[in-house]
Amino acid sequence: MLSEKYKGFLNWVIYQIYPRSFKDTNGDGIGDLGGIIEKLDYLCELGINAIWICPCYKSPNVDNGYDIADYYDIMDDFGTMDDMKNLIGEAHSRGIKVIMDLVPNHTSAEHKWFKESKKSKDNPYSDYYYWFDEPQNDWKTISGGNSWEYCEERGQYYFHHYDATMPDLNWTNPKVREGINEVVDFWSGLGVDGFRCDVIHEISKDFKNGLMSMGPHIHEYINGIFGRPETKHLFTVGECWVWNAASFLNLTKEERNELSTMFQFEHIRFGRESKYIPKPQSLTALRDVLLQWQAFTCENDLLYTLFTDNHDQAPFISRAGDVSKYRYEIATCVAAMLYTLRGIPFIYQGQEFGTISPNYETIDEFRDYESFNFYEFNKDELGADEVLRQLNFGSRDNARHPIAWDNSVYCGFSETEPWIPLNSHYKTVNLEADRNSDKSVFNFYKSLIKIRKQSNALILGSVKALSVEEDKYSLIEREYEGEKIIVCCNFEEENEIQIPYTNLELLLSNSKSRVDDNLNYKPYEIAIYKVV
Repeated sequence: MLSEKYKGFLNWVIYQIYPRSFKDTNGDGIGDLGGIIEKLDYLCELGINAIWICPCYKSPNVDNGYDIADYYDIMDDFGTMDDMKNLIGEAHSRGIKVIMDLVPNHTSAEHKWFKESKKSKDNPYSDYYYWFDEPQNDWKTISGGNSWEYCEERGQYYFHHYDATMPDLNWTNPKVREGINEVVDFWSGLGVDGFRCDVIHEISKDFKNGLMSMGPHIHEYINGIFGRPETKHLFTVGECWVWNAASFLNLTKEERNELSTMFQFEHIRFGRESKYIPKPQSLTALRDVLLQWQAFTCENDLLYTLFTDNHDQAPFISRAGDVSKYRYEIATCVAAMLYTLRGIPFIYQGQEFGTISPNYETIDEFRDYESFNFYEFNKDELGADEVLRQLNFGSRDNARHPIAWDNSVYCGFSETEPWIPLNSHYKTVNLEADRNSDKSVFNFYKSLIKIRKQSNALILGSVKALSVEEDKYSLIEREYEGEKIIVCCNFEEENEIQIPYTNLELLLSNSKSRVDDNLNYKPYEIAIYKVV
């Protein structure tokens, strides 16, 4: 049975903010903490009650803030520590929880720890990173290059799974573990309510046995951070690229005192052959994966994360169907199917008004080092045009363009040219236009979140599939202490859907023509009913 703490987490609706692209208030073309504060009332209107802020620590910004040079200070681009304290206070005054992004696996090479570590083999920081006389294996970086970098100053190789400027921390060193604990305690002391933990499954490695992640001490290390009396109250969600149910259970079961939950990424493979190559699929594939994990997490009293988008993923709806024809219908259908399941909703900025992937014409319009590396590694073999086509499908930059608040010169994000090109569709797909449309994704999200908050069945209830694998739609029943909610989501083709109840009250639909006794559902049409 879920504890009261975990039941409380199920009431959270979390909005992810990529601050560099959210709102610029000082005219430098870069989003900042002041921009987040300015938009808190907008987020309250949407209905969220927690925000997850991507890294805004001091950083040389090779990897857009995930290369941290100082965990205790704020990047100049974003503001000051006083701005951060003000943001936490302003959010809390509106009933909004604050989740920070914790990066425990690696630092920037500009971090004090690495600067000292590379000086010699016998200084207090010499074992803060993985150093060897020779590369230990043929592991590649996330971009495909060599994971071993030679350091002339020290005369050894260090390991980095990401960019060479982002060395991996050596978690076998107790001082490293103490250092990260101190970071967590510092931010918790400032009032932060939780942490999203970047690639935390990688903090335990086993070079001899070929384990770059989920090494033999992974549970010990995570428990050492969040199983302490002073951190047990925090909400924690891990970015863990592991696929099996046993790992999910062992990382997130409440009595283990490790993570509150983790992002399970199996459904994120929907619509793609690989990260950069599309694969047309029916939403039935998404439905089946989600229901599989619903069954497992509900049976084991685990918290499931309900998400499709984040700062690393191109807008999900762009690969879910023909958004040139059905953008509103697809966006609302996916939202209804996802956010009426049991778990914790995560909404990425711009998702709430149906943002779609942009299209960039040259490599110069990208900003992500991972995209640059992919281009350089593949342009000769595949050709520049093909690499650009693949990047336009899968680049992380597709999620990082400035949020389009309106259709003005710089889309309401800034008064000057932004750090990255605007979404190529911003003139037509923006918040202002969407709110004024008869088919408003934003207004649908508002209504959906409100219905979810008011329904114990949707927050705590059982999940029963009334549709079967062969059906080209999803029909779900949620029930809690006599309250029953039926969620019907049709997919790509028109279908006749029979709901096994007659006494139904329509709570929400994305079709103005929906009536209770109509069995015909148009493509991507949804209806949420209460059994009365």
